[in-house]
Amino acid sequence: MNVQFKKGVLELCVLVLTAKQDRYGYELVDVISRKFEISEGTIYPLLRRLTVDGLFSTYYIQSNVGPPRKYYKLTDKGKESLQQLLGEWTLFSEGVQEIIEGGLRGE
Repeated sequence: MNVQFKKGVLELCVLVLTAKQDRYGYELVDVISRKFEISEGTIYPLLRRLTVDGLFSTYYIQSNVGPPRKYYKLTDKGKESLQQLLGEWTLFSEGVQEIIEGGLRGE
């Protein structure tokens, strides 16, 4: 998949996946990688930025198989950002789909 496509939607994917349940970084990588390939090196800088921007709060939970895991919890600001991005995504994806369909019909 095109790298620019992935970069453009990764923030939205991370916000959606944390909307209903807190997640840790590797878990996000695993879930997203089932749909398209990403690396841990892509997710962690994004999580840091979103945390600094106030979209996430974080906490640690001890893991049974290693060091404590850092969990990301969507803040109220993060929920607002998610709703805004979902609206923008809907308009954008509908517009792209219309262009594709029109182009294929020769419009």
